[in-house]
Amino acid sequence: MTTTAHRNDIVSLVESWLEPERFQDYCPNGLQVEGKEQVRRIITGVTASQALIDAAIAEQADMILVHHGYFWKGEDQRIQGMKKRRLQALLGHDISLLAYHLPLDAHPELGNNRQLADVLGITNPAAVSSDRGLLWLGDLPSPMSPDTFSDHLSHRLERQSLRVGKGKSEIRRVAWCTGAAQGFLGDAIASGADAFISGEISEPTFHTAQECGVHYYAAGHHATERYGVQALGQKIADVTGIEHRFIDIDNPV
Repeated sequence: MTTTAHRNDIVSLVESWLEPERFQDYCPNGLQVEGKEQVRRIITGVTASQALIDAAIAEQADMILVHHGYFWKGEDQRIQGMKKRRLQALLGHDISLLAYHLPLDAHPELGNNRQLADVLGITNPAAVSSDRGLLWLGDLPSPMSPDTFSDHLSHRLERQSLRVGKGKSEIRRVAWCTGAAQGFLGDAIASGADAFISGEISEPTFHTAQECGVHYYAAGHHATERYGVQALGQKIADVTGIEHRFIDIDNPV
């Protein structure tokens, strides 16, 4: 017998976990595109790209759940070109799009930051309270040299990380924030971290890391944010009994 769940029940369940109302975000969190009422199969992915939509259609999905959805602040609101094609594909196949940005970064169990700690084997992971749970701190089980830690990141995330900065010869204490989080470098330094991990890097980051004595690792925006949406999708499946599959549309950035 095929198990289904009502679309709105799934949304209510997820929002009871993530509490999106706590966040001032850059996009609307929640149900961005409304599809069919009954959901049998949910596809998760990092970004609601055309490639992910096409893969979900091929999988006969009823709902897509992503970290990066649509309707960002400052975005052109006209439904033209790429945006038209994406929405047309979703609406034409009656597929719902569910997206959570900062709430999925910050969640203490399912969030990108908490999940990244598990992937990297960081112990005692905890959010820094002053930043809505977006900056995290933890310890390595055993100290690593900067080069060894770089290799460890690249192996676990299956992507070559970029290391800049000068710091201690051994890394013990690590701070991190997934995605475009280079702006948290100053907070990471203030926390006493030996190294800081984010998804991206910008030009001033090199100089700050160099002059403030910290190792900075840019490990990939996509690569660091693959795990929260998988955990959330699996929890939905566990609670409701519907089918779940994660599809990784590779992105080198």
